[in-house]
Amino acid sequence: MELAPYWADLGLWGLFLASFLAATILPFSSEAVLVAFTLGSWPLGTLWLVASLGNWLGGMSSYGVGRLGNLERITKWLRTNPEKALKWQARTERFGAWAALLCWLPVIGDPIAIAMGLGRSRVIPTALLMFLGKAARYAVLLWFLR
Repeated sequence: MELAPYWADLGLWGLFLASFLAATILPFSSEAVLVAFTLGSWPLGTLWLVASLGNWLGGMSSYGVGRLGNLERITKWLRTNPEKALKWQARTERFGAWAALLCWLPVIGDPIAIAMGLGRSRVIPTALLMFLGKAARYAVLLWFLR
């Protein structure tokens, strides 16, 4: 694991940052960094909390991009077509804040968060359900690693 020493040098801030970045449009795996951290002496509960908070805040930043932006700007910035963005928005609006439970999914989680922002889903339920989904994913991963 080549990146592990760099993230480990930053301590828990490294895990937080890796988890945050993985929840943005950057292609990155926080799971690999989390697994590397389990090889150290950190308590699993601490690793779970730090990774969950970092990933949740990263996901909420993607939600914020959608909420603060508009369709034209976001599709131009993300280099995607508006029809595709509107389909994502319609899908997330159909499920409301519950769609935030799926923001942990690789590849489609970030578009879900951005689409929820574009659709102006309610912030508090979205934030709570997004945290629940992301935290559950890390809990399952750590449970298998214990």
